[in-house]
Amino acid sequence: MGKFEIKDTFYLNGEPFKVISGSFHYFRTVPEYWVDRLEKLKALGCNTVETYIPWNLTEPKKGEFNFEGFCDVEKFIQTATELGLYIIIRPSPYICAEWEFGGLPAWLLKDRNMRLRVSYKPFLDAVEDYYKVLMPKITKYQIDNGGNVILMQIENEYGYYANDHEYMKFMHDLMVKYGVTVPLITSDGPYHESYRGGYAEGAHPTGNFGSKTEERFDVIKDYTNGGPLMCAEFWVGWFDHWGNGGHMKGNLVQSAEDLDKMLELGNVSIYMFQGGTNFGFMNGSNYYDALTPDVTSYDYDGILTEDGQITEKYRKYQEIIGKYVDVPEVELTTKIQRKSYGTLTCTDKVSLFETLDTISTPVHLPYTVNMEELDQNYGYILYRSRLHSEAGIAKLKLWETGDRANVFVEENPLITLYDLELNDEHNIPMEKYLACSQPAQMLAGKFMMERGLTPETAAAAIGEAGLSTGTLQGLNEKFDILVENMGRVNFGPRMETQRKGIGRCVQINGHIHNDWDIYTLPLDNVDKVDFSGDYKEGAPAFYKFTFNVDEKGDTFLDFTGWGKGVAFINGFNLGRFWEIGPQKRLYIPAPLLKDGENEIIIFETEGKVRDTIELKDEPDIG
Repeated sequence: MGKFEIKDTFYLNGEPFKVISGSFHYFRTVPEYWVDRLEKLKALGCNTVETYIPWNLTEPKKGEFNFEGFCDVEKFIQTATELGLYIIIRPSPYICAEWEFGGLPAWLLKDRNMRLRVSYKPFLDAVEDYYKVLMPKITKYQIDNGGNVILMQIENEYGYYANDHEYMKFMHDLMVKYGVTVPLITSDGPYHESYRGGYAEGAHPTGNFGSKTEERFDVIKDYTNGGPLMCAEFWVGWFDHWGNGGHMKGNLVQSAEDLDKMLELGNVSIYMFQGGTNFGFMNGSNYYDALTPDVTSYDYDGILTEDGQITEKYRKYQEIIGKYVDVPEVELTTKIQRKSYGTLTCTDKVSLFETLDTISTPVHLPYTVNMEELDQNYGYILYRSRLHSEAGIAKLKLWETGDRANVFVEENPLITLYDLELNDEHNIPMEKYLACSQPAQMLAGKFMMERGLTPETAAAAIGEAGLSTGTLQGLNEKFDILVENMGRVNFGPRMETQRKGIGRCVQINGHIHNDWDIYTLPLDNVDKVDFSGDYKEGAPAFYKFTFNVDEKGDTFLDFTGWGKGVAFINGFNLGRFWEIGPQKRLYIPAPLLKDGENEIIIFETEGKVRDTIELKDEPDIG
């Protein structure tokens, strides 16, 4: 049995120990590549790997747990241990990490009164129920139980969020209650208020920052009681959000100097060693003045690229680490190659509206509800009704809606609203409405003939007279609203407002519209898409592509010419794409491919498509 202690420095089995760690989120990389990434971490000179545990993947539904595949934390711990690496685990319910909802499960929000990360009993009860199952999976790997886990974190940057010290005490005591015996840490932004707010008795404070090492460590010194200094997240790059104009990159010269100083003065965990990928709908978002959802790639300008390639930063850091420890020679045992599979042509396509009933069963309600109330966490949700009392649509407002809504009349696009646009009531020009509604167009023709109007004056005349007199009333047009959850905010007080879909109501021409069929669309069943249905240009649709593989390699799906949506490889959700960039290609790891025929399905919502896609042998993240 080993022992890890915090005194004036870290001690491993009675000897001083400098923690040189790299952050690697096992759930952002296919398990087949964990060995490769950890071998490269060891070859960098690191003696430790640090990881979060995402609650939302581990307990995707209340009381239902997943410890397989991407979520097999025990396999990850065992792999790191076999390679001789020590492990820091951050099992805090909240992880931030630019991950959907900061790792919290969306089902928490079904409680309309939910308060997060404070002493709110339903939240605390949910955490305890989670820890009852999780902790036995990881505590057996603690160093004093014969394993390699040396530290655990009780919360994450709590001083940035709040200062409920009773909550922090609860989190500390809960971990001890369920068997944690290794030293506990907190990590906070390197500011006095953050440390005072995020303080927890019995936990050693560390800092998260990316520059000004000496200045930051001077702040931490005031709270470590003479103990070791550690940067638990040394930010070597940054994350990208859609529309940010280009891939974010760190300053290598400056970060190399900071790393050197950290190792001189204390301990470090490099964030990120390898960032990986926000597969599926797992990207987080930030919200300051506006919503900024993160892209699918979590490359982060890390020490390794998104697909695990060694970088110039890797070689520079290896040189610096070599000043403090002997860097081992490590044989890389996983064969990894990049491959191009060329241009693929679409073989099948179908409108979402045509296959809606094969992939979802509607819930009929007089009012709209959030997706969480229907036990849906991620993806899209569609609200369908008929304009049964309205004389067309002149004004439209969606109340308490997140995050992006495509509105259709008779399956034709009327308007798209995103983020701040959802706060306003929108005037719909009559000519725009008429362009969507065939029944209204037919009535408009009759209206023109009766009044001797020309097409140029008809829309204005109907807008002036038709809506006010109810001329268009009773046309019974189909009315659809497709709402996309763009990724819940993962930082700050807005986390408590992250219910998705239409939470309050749809207001048409000044009144609430009732009578809805609501279709949940988590898109976890694309095998149920029926491609025998009709296809309609300009509408949301599914597109199928196939290709044969005789040699597997990592490849990158180039979505040039496509608008916005999500892509699947052999049923696996690769993540979102959006023409606004900066990311231009989606990473497809080789283990997701099959020998022989493979299938790609793309769901696109804007009607902006082409007949082909390409599978390239290099990324393009802007």
